[in-house]
Amino acid sequence: MHCELIVPGLFATPAAARAASLEMLLARGRSSQGESQTLGRWLHEAFDLGDQPLAAGALTLAAAGHGDPGTECWARADPVHLRLMRDRLILVPGAAMSISGDEAEALCDALNRHFRGALELRVVDPQRWIARITDELAIDSECPLELAGRDVDLSLPGRATRSHQLLNEAQMLLHAHPVNEAREARGEPALNSIWLWGVGRAPRVGRARWQSVAADDPLPLGLARLAGARYRPLPPSASEWLARSPDDGKHLLVLDALRTPLALSLDAEARESLAALERDWFAPLLAALRAGRVGMVTVHVPDAAGGPSYETIRGDLRRFWRRPRALARYL
Repeated sequence: MHCELIVPGLFATPAAARAASLEMLLARGRSSQGESQTLGRWLHEAFDLGDQPLAAGALTLAAAGHGDPGTECWARADPVHLRLMRDRLILVPGAAMSISGDEAEALCDALNRHFRGALELRVVDPQRWIARITDELAIDSECPLELAGRDVDLSLPGRATRSHQLLNEAQMLLHAHPVNEAREARGEPALNSIWLWGVGRAPRVGRARWQSVAADDPLPLGLARLAGARYRPLPPSASEWLARSPDDGKHLLVLDALRTPLALSLDAEARESLAALERDWFAPLLAALRAGRVGMVTVHVPDAAGGPSYETIRGDLRRFWRRPRALARYL
């Protein structure tokens, strides 16, 4: 079995963070370089989408099992808080806020009544919404998590565009909604806008190079479904994943637990997330490699300088002269 891990943010963890099993895999294996890129761009290339966009809305719908995206145009329409600070407009993503399912449904219902089919929203989970769009909108924006804490004024569509009109109407409706009045009364940020990104129709995807894909992010799951590969939510640990996986084949695991705490500059949470990855994933996979249950472990760090990958087989573990080093040394 070949187990491929993609771990965004791995080398951006706080300097004092250590992970002995992971450090062993990196030190003893063979490394290769590519280019630094986001998780989305890595997935785009890995699934060979060519000139097609990474249609996050359609892929999220495909992964959620709430229906088939068909040939219609979809977008992600995630709830965000836009905070005006002097001459800057700062984005706070949904991942930084507590959002209940009832709040998400109430706000989406209000938006759907207002737009009457021109923008049909659905709640996938409280932080992830999608929208069916009757007319393709010229929107080229990043995932809200990638924009956390940044000035997004220049990322908003031009005032003369249809997408700007839609966002402006949505913001006015959300501002006055009882859900947001109650949130502000509790001292919580209002969900005062939606962030449209990942617009497009479901891409045509060739056969996946992996037998299965496991992830919490719906984008790799949606791509796996369209490629005809098995897909499922990421289990709590490698031990549980191995217990349900075949003895052969090539498998992709997206371990992106570091993305949110790093994007929100939460160093303590980033250290805790790395410790959990070490305990639940890297240590069991290293043990499985030693025991011969896994034949190869590959670790991809796409957003690090040079987009490195590290490939380790059982025999590599005997290279004792290659001493593990702290993750901060890989920066």
